[in-house]
Amino acid sequence: MRGIVAAVVAVLALVSGCGWPRDTGQTLADVRAGVLRVGVTDNPPWALAHGEGEPSGAEPALVRQLAQRFQARVEWFPGSESALMPALKDRVLDLVIGGLDAKSPWIEHAALTRPYVSMRTVLAAPADVAVPDDLAGVRVAVRAGTAEVAAMVGEGADVVTVPEITGREGLPTVVPEWRVAELGLRETGHETGSADHVWAVPPGENAWQVEVERFLLGQSHEGVSELLVEAER
Repeated sequence: MRGIVAAVVAVLALVSGCGWPRDTGQTLADVRAGVLRVGVTDNPPWALAHGEGEPSGAEPALVRQLAQRFQARVEWFPGSESALMPALKDRVLDLVIGGLDAKSPWIEHAALTRPYVSMRTVLAAPADVAVPDDLAGVRVAVRAGTAEVAAMVGEGADVVTVPEITGREGLPTVVPEWRVAELGLRETGHETGSADHVWAVPPGENAWQVEVERFLLGQSHEGVSELLVEAER
C-alpha cells in the first residue's frame, strides 16, 4: 500500500513540475510580450485579407484584443488554408483564422479550438411579407454563387439570384442571422444551415490552445454579431 501511495505522490509531483498543460514548442511563452504570428484566409466578413494594409473583419479585430492581452505584436500572413495550415503544423505560425468551421478538414495539420460561436443562415422577410411553411413555388432572393441557391432549389422555392442582399428585395431573403436586424427584416422560422466557428492553433501547443479558447469563449454571441455587422459596412 505504501508503495502505491509513494508512486501516486511521485506522479503528482512530476505533473506539477511539468506545469501541465504544456506546449511542445513553447508557443505561449513566445507570444507573451513577443510576436503573435497569424495566418489569415480571406473570408469576409470574418476576415478580409486582400489588398493593401492589415487584415480587417470580425476575427482580426478579435486577434488584436487577444494580442493586447499578452502585450504581443501581431504579424499577419494572408494566404489560402492549403498554404497556411502546413505552416501552422510546422509552428511557423501561431494561429490561423478566417471563419473556419469546426468541420474543417485540416485536423492533420492543426488543433482546432472549441467552437466559440454558432451562426445560422436563415430565411428572413419584410414585416409585411408572409412566408408559408412550405416554400414550394415561393419566390426567394438568394445571393448568387452561394450554397444557399441549391438549398432553396431543393425546397422547391422559385429562386431569384441577386449580386448582393440589400434588404430592399421585397421578398423572403436568405441571409446570415447577424444581418436580419441590420436589414430591417424578421426571421421566418426557416433555417438553411449553421456553422460552428473555430480558430486553429499548432498541434501539441496545449497551454497556448487553453489561453486562446479561454479568450474566445469569453466572447458573446451578440458581440461577435456586432463585429460581423461592422465588417460588412
